[in-house]
Amino acid sequence: MASLERQQRMGKLLVNGALLFLVLLWTIPTLGLFVSSFRTREAIQTSGWWNIFPHRAYVTLEDQTINPREAGLDPTGPMLVGGGEVTFEELREGFQAPDGRYYVWVGNRRIGRIEVQERRWTVDWDFTTSNYSQVLSGKDFEYKRPDGSIEIIPGDDFVSAFLNSLAVAVPATVIPILVAAFAAYGFAWMRFPGRRLLFILVVALLVVPLQIALVPILRDFRSLQLNGTFLAMWMAHTGFGLPLATYLLFNYISTLPRETLESAFIDGASHFTVFRRLILPLSVPALASFAIFQFLWVWNDYLVALIFLGGNPETKVITQRLADIVGSRGNDWHLLTAGAFLTMLLPMIVFFSLQRFFIRGLLAGSVKG
Repeated sequence: MASLERQQRMGKLLVNGALLFLVLLWTIPTLGLFVSSFRTREAIQTSGWWNIFPHRAYVTLEDQTINPREAGLDPTGPMLVGGGEVTFEELREGFQAPDGRYYVWVGNRRIGRIEVQERRWTVDWDFTTSNYSQVLSGKDFEYKRPDGSIEIIPGDDFVSAFLNSLAVAVPATVIPILVAAFAAYGFAWMRFPGRRLLFILVVALLVVPLQIALVPILRDFRSLQLNGTFLAMWMAHTGFGLPLATYLLFNYISTLPRETLESAFIDGASHFTVFRRLILPLSVPALASFAIFQFLWVWNDYLVALIFLGGNPETKVITQRLADIVGSRGNDWHLLTAGAFLTMLLPMIVFFSLQRFFIRGLLAGSVKG
């Protein structure tokens, strides 16, 4: 008996340990993105984000900088530094002397200096919020280089792109949920000719690739003068999201207690009353689970926004603005990480707010008893 309990404890320990390892493995990139978004341009280009943790590195000793002229060193020939003989070229690359220190020649041959570095425990906590100020601002941003010069950098105006994404994502999530809920209720509880055939057609639309529908829809929207408007985005995302929404909600609504609905019908309730008073409140888990799927898909969408909104700066969503940063400042990782973390912030809030309904909604209709 004791052996069986010990085996069960070991099994639970292994499972929990494996899950913890996977969670940490998936969390590390997000942590790195978050930390990098607060680091300076110089820090992010010269060292990794993990340097925020204590580590051993060479630290410059400011009070021990060597002036070659005062020390009588001739850079045109071999020099005795730190107990070892070294040339100017070797010092420019960095030289670890026999005394354990690291010597680096900074500047040119005529007026340079030799910095002395020593290996010590250190951390890199040089954080700044200027990355977010530049990304969020639509105005020009002044950046001061280490040498004291000033660089004028245009802001990326993520605030307007954030609001545009909200204007697209919220209606494009609510509209298909309402339409799909009505359709799912009709397929589950109403009897009409062709019901089974129509439901099969809806499910069949799940396998239709999104890309093949873009050109026909684009032509129709152009004839209706809808291209470049949020209405085009709402209609496109509603059409693309309806098949999955109808299928998920049908699985859930069809498993609701029949006795409850029949009692409402006996009391004289209409289908609309039953749908509004019973179906919607009882279907909150399924509605929330699809809302997470739809919102994340619309919020992170780039292709549909690029096709139907185009390049108008006034209607660009946040994924388009982030792509602009990648294209114009591919080396400015401090801005890319700040912009990327801003795009993650709202989806994370939505998911953690609705995650308690997520599993219940996904498992709806999978078990009957």
